[in-house]
Amino acid sequence: MKYDDIKRPSRELCDALAAIGTATASSELNLMGLRNCHIAGPKALVTGKRVAGPALTLQFMPNREDLFAGGEYDNPELQLHREVMYPAQAGDMIVVDARGNMSSGIFGEMMLTYFKGRGGQGVVIDGCIRDSGPAKKLDLGIWVNGVTPNYHAQTDIVPYAVNVPVACGGAFVMPGDIIIADDDGAVVVPIALAEKLIETGGGHAEWEEFSRLRLSQGADLQRYYPLSDAVYDEYIAWRDAQEE
Repeated sequence: MKYDDIKRPSRELCDALAAIGTATASSELNLMGLRNCHIAGPKALVTGKRVAGPALTLQFMPNREDLFAGGEYDNPELQLHREVMYPAQAGDMIVVDARGNMSSGIFGEMMLTYFKGRGGQGVVIDGCIRDSGPAKKLDLGIWVNGVTPNYHAQTDIVPYAVNVPVACGGAFVMPGDIIIADDDGAVVVPIALAEKLIETGGGHAEWEEFSRLRLSQGADLQRYYPLSDAVYDEYIAWRDAQEE
Protein backbone atom coordinates (compact mmCIF):
# COMPACT_ATOMS: atom_id res chain seq x y z
CA MET A 1 0.00 0.00 0.00
CA LYS A 2 1.37 3.44 -0.94
CA TYR A 3 0.48 6.54 1.01
CA ASP A 4 0.60 10.12 -0.17
CA ASP A 5 3.85 11.83 0.66
CA ILE A 6 4.06 15.29 2.20
CA LYS A 7 5.18 18.58 0.73
CA ARG A 8 8.45 19.53 2.41
CA PRO A 9 9.74 23.03 3.18
CA SER A 10 13.36 23.92 2.53
CA ARG A 11 16.02 22.69 4.92
CA GLU A 12 17.13 26.30 5.44
CA LEU A 13 13.67 27.26 6.68
CA CYS A 14 13.56 24.32 9.10
CA ASP A 15 17.06 25.08 10.40
CA ALA A 16 16.04 28.69 11.06
CA LEU A 17 13.03 27.50 13.06
CA ALA A 18 15.18 25.09 15.04
CA ALA A 19 17.45 27.98 15.97
CA ILE A 20 14.45 29.86 17.40
CA GLY A 21 13.44 26.97 19.67
CA THR A 22 10.10 25.97 21.13
CA ALA A 23 9.75 28.59 23.87
CA THR A 24 10.12 31.55 21.54
CA ALA A 25 8.06 29.82 18.83
CA SER A 26 5.22 29.17 21.26
CA SER A 27 5.07 32.75 22.50
CA GLU A 28 5.35 34.26 19.01
CA LEU A 29 2.68 31.93 17.61
CA ASN A 30 0.45 33.01 20.48
CA LEU A 31 0.90 36.62 19.38
CA MET A 32 -0.15 35.52 15.89
CA GLY A 33 -3.38 34.14 17.34
CA LEU A 34 -2.50 30.44 17.71
CA ARG A 35 -2.78 29.58 21.39
CA ASN A 36 -2.58 25.78 21.24
CA CYS A 37 0.51 24.76 19.26
CA HIS A 38 2.30 22.91 22.07
CA ILE A 39 2.11 19.11 21.86
CA ALA A 40 1.46 18.51 25.55
CA GLY A 41 2.77 15.33 27.12
CA PRO A 42 5.76 14.06 25.12
CA LYS A 43 9.12 14.86 26.73
CA ALA A 44 12.65 14.41 25.46
CA LEU A 45 13.93 10.89 26.13
CA VAL A 46 17.46 12.24 25.63
CA THR A 47 18.02 15.92 26.36
CA GLY A 48 20.16 18.34 24.42
CA LYS A 49 18.60 18.03 20.95
CA ARG A 50 16.91 20.89 19.11
CA VAL A 51 15.42 19.99 15.73
CA ALA A 52 12.79 21.11 13.26
CA GLY A 53 11.32 19.29 10.31
CA PRO A 54 8.11 18.43 8.44
CA ALA A 55 5.65 16.00 10.01
CA LEU A 56 4.77 12.56 8.75
CA THR A 57 1.69 11.62 10.77
CA LEU A 58 0.37 8.35 12.19
CA GLN A 59 -3.02 7.90 13.83
CA PHE A 60 -3.91 5.15 16.30
CA MET A 61 -7.43 4.08 17.21
CA PRO A 62 -8.91 1.81 19.88
CA ASN A 63 -8.45 -1.85 18.94
CA ARG A 64 -11.30 -3.80 17.39
CA GLU A 65 -10.41 -7.45 17.08
CA ASP A 66 -12.44 -7.97 13.90
CA LEU A 67 -10.22 -5.35 12.22
CA PHE A 68 -6.86 -6.15 13.81
CA ALA A 69 -6.20 -9.41 15.63
CA GLY A 70 -2.70 -10.25 14.43
CA GLY A 71 0.50 -10.81 16.35
CA GLU A 72 3.62 -8.67 16.39
CA TYR A 73 5.01 -10.00 13.09
CA ASP A 74 1.80 -11.10 11.33
CA ASN A 75 1.18 -9.41 7.96
CA PRO A 76 3.92 -6.80 8.42
CA GLU A 77 2.80 -4.73 5.44
CA LEU A 78 -0.64 -4.28 6.99
CA GLN A 79 0.89 -2.73 10.11
CA LEU A 80 0.65 0.97 9.40
CA HIS A 81 3.26 2.02 11.94
CA ARG A 82 5.73 0.68 9.36
CA GLU A 83 4.08 2.48 6.46
CA VAL A 84 4.56 5.93 7.97
CA MET A 85 8.32 5.43 7.72
CA TYR A 86 8.50 4.34 4.08
CA PRO A 87 8.34 7.85 2.55
CA ALA A 88 10.74 9.28 5.17
CA GLN A 89 13.46 11.61 3.92
CA ALA A 90 16.35 13.41 5.57
CA GLY A 91 15.12 15.91 8.14
CA ASP A 92 11.63 14.47 8.59
CA MET A 93 9.78 14.14 11.88
CA ILE A 94 7.16 11.50 12.70
CA VAL A 95 4.20 12.62 14.82
CA VAL A 96 2.02 9.93 16.35
CA ASP A 97 -1.42 10.28 17.88
CA ALA A 98 -1.22 7.25 20.20
CA ARG A 99 -4.14 8.48 22.31
CA GLY A 100 -1.90 9.04 25.33
CA ASN A 101 -1.70 5.26 25.73
CA MET A 102 0.95 4.14 28.22
CA SER A 103 0.99 0.41 27.47
CA SER A 104 1.76 0.22 23.73
CA GLY A 105 5.29 0.69 22.42
CA ILE A 106 4.63 2.43 19.11
CA PHE A 107 8.16 1.91 17.80
CA GLY A 108 11.08 -0.17 19.01
CA GLU A 109 14.79 -0.22 18.34
CA MET A 110 14.59 -1.77 14.86
CA MET A 111 11.97 0.63 13.52
CA LEU A 112 13.74 3.65 14.98
CA THR A 113 17.04 2.42 13.55
CA TYR A 114 15.42 2.26 10.11
CA PHE A 115 14.04 5.78 10.47
CA LYS A 116 17.42 7.10 11.58
CA GLY A 117 19.01 5.38 8.58
CA ARG A 118 16.60 7.21 6.30
CA GLY A 119 17.81 10.51 7.73
CA GLY A 120 14.89 11.09 10.08
CA GLN A 121 15.43 13.69 12.80
CA GLY A 122 12.97 12.65 15.43
CA VAL A 123 9.66 11.20 16.59
CA VAL A 124 7.02 12.88 18.73
CA ILE A 125 4.62 10.36 20.25
CA ASP A 126 1.63 10.96 22.50
CA GLY A 127 2.38 7.55 23.98
CA CYS A 128 5.36 5.24 24.44
CA ILE A 129 8.20 3.43 22.73
CA ARG A 130 9.95 0.24 23.77
CA ASP A 131 13.63 -0.79 23.63
CA SER A 132 14.36 2.57 25.23
CA GLY A 133 17.94 1.70 26.19
CA PRO A 134 19.17 1.01 22.63
CA ALA A 135 16.91 3.79 21.29
CA LYS A 136 18.74 6.36 23.41
CA LYS A 137 21.99 5.48 21.61
CA LEU A 138 20.68 6.17 18.10
CA ASP A 139 21.36 9.93 18.09
CA LEU A 140 17.70 10.40 17.14
CA GLY A 141 15.36 12.91 18.73
CA ILE A 142 12.71 11.04 20.72
CA TRP A 143 9.85 12.81 22.51
CA VAL A 144 7.48 10.42 24.31
CA ASN A 145 5.21 10.17 27.33
CA GLY A 146 7.01 7.10 28.61
CA VAL A 147 8.34 3.64 27.82
CA THR A 148 6.92 0.11 27.92
CA PRO A 149 8.06 -3.43 27.03
CA ASN A 150 4.90 -4.03 24.95
CA TYR A 151 4.77 -3.89 21.15
CA HIS A 152 2.60 -1.41 19.28
CA ALA A 153 -0.70 -3.35 19.10
CA GLN A 154 -0.25 -5.67 22.06
CA THR A 155 -2.90 -4.04 24.23
CA ASP A 156 -5.78 -1.79 23.26
CA ILE A 157 -4.79 0.50 20.36
CA VAL A 158 -3.91 -0.17 16.72
CA PRO A 159 -2.44 1.95 13.89
CA TYR A 160 -5.25 3.18 11.67
CA ALA A 161 -4.17 5.92 9.24
CA VAL A 162 -1.02 7.47 7.78
CA ASN A 163 -0.45 11.09 6.73
CA VAL A 164 -3.84 12.34 7.87
CA PRO A 165 -4.60 15.20 10.28
CA VAL A 166 -4.04 14.02 13.86
CA ALA A 167 -4.56 15.29 17.38
CA CYS A 168 -1.25 14.77 19.17
CA GLY A 169 -1.01 15.87 22.78
CA GLY A 170 -4.03 18.12 22.32
CA ALA A 171 -2.54 19.89 19.28
CA PHE A 172 -3.88 19.73 15.71
CA VAL A 173 -1.13 18.49 13.38
CA MET A 174 -1.46 18.44 9.61
CA PRO A 175 0.89 16.30 7.49
CA GLY A 176 3.73 18.58 6.42
CA ASP A 177 3.39 21.00 9.34
CA ILE A 178 6.80 21.86 10.75
CA ILE A 179 7.58 20.45 14.18
CA ILE A 180 10.12 22.20 16.42
CA ALA A 181 11.29 20.04 19.31
CA ASP A 182 13.82 20.56 22.09
CA ASP A 183 14.14 20.06 25.84
CA ASP A 184 10.91 22.02 26.45
CA GLY A 185 8.86 19.67 24.25
CA ALA A 186 7.40 20.04 20.76
CA VAL A 187 5.53 22.83 18.96
CA VAL A 188 3.55 22.72 15.71
CA VAL A 189 4.26 25.46 13.16
CA PRO A 190 1.81 25.79 10.24
CA ILE A 191 3.69 26.13 6.97
CA ALA A 192 1.88 29.39 6.13
CA LEU A 193 3.26 31.05 9.28
CA ALA A 194 6.80 29.69 9.17
CA GLU A 195 8.51 32.63 7.46
CA LYS A 196 6.74 35.19 9.63
CA LEU A 197 7.75 33.21 12.72
CA ILE A 198 11.38 33.23 11.60
CA GLU A 199 11.25 37.01 11.17
CA THR A 200 9.61 37.77 14.52
CA GLY A 201 11.21 34.92 16.43
CA GLY A 202 14.67 35.79 15.16
CA GLY A 203 14.32 39.35 16.42
CA HIS A 204 13.01 38.09 19.74
CA ALA A 205 15.96 35.71 20.14
CA GLU A 206 18.39 38.52 19.31
CA TRP A 207 17.18 41.01 21.92
CA GLU A 208 16.96 38.19 24.46
CA GLU A 209 20.64 37.46 23.87
CA PHE A 210 21.42 41.09 24.67
CA SER A 211 19.15 41.08 27.72
CA ARG A 212 20.66 37.81 28.97
CA LEU A 213 24.12 39.36 28.78
CA ARG A 214 23.09 42.45 30.73
CA LEU A 215 21.15 40.46 33.34
CA SER A 216 24.18 38.24 33.91
CA GLN A 217 26.09 41.45 34.71
CA GLY A 218 23.54 42.43 37.35
CA ALA A 219 21.45 44.85 35.30
CA ASP A 220 17.91 45.93 36.25
CA LEU A 221 15.30 43.28 35.37
CA GLN A 222 12.62 45.95 34.86
CA ARG A 223 14.72 47.66 32.20
CA TYR A 224 16.16 44.65 30.42
CA TYR A 225 13.46 41.95 30.46
CA PRO A 226 11.42 42.49 28.51
CA LEU A 227 13.59 45.03 26.72
CA SER A 228 12.31 48.51 27.59
CA ASP A 229 12.31 51.60 25.41
CA ALA A 230 14.77 53.18 27.84
CA VAL A 231 17.54 50.79 26.80
CA TYR A 232 16.54 50.20 23.17
CA ASP A 233 19.28 52.46 21.77
CA GLU A 234 21.81 50.57 23.89
CA TYR A 235 20.54 47.31 22.37
CA ILE A 236 20.82 48.69 18.81
CA ALA A 237 24.40 49.79 19.46
CA TRP A 238 25.22 46.32 20.85
CA ARG A 239 23.58 44.61 17.87
CA ASP A 240 25.46 46.77 15.35
CA ALA A 241 28.73 46.02 17.12
CA GLN A 242 28.09 42.28 16.77
CA GLU A 243 27.69 42.68 13.01
CA GLU A 244 30.98 44.52 12.49
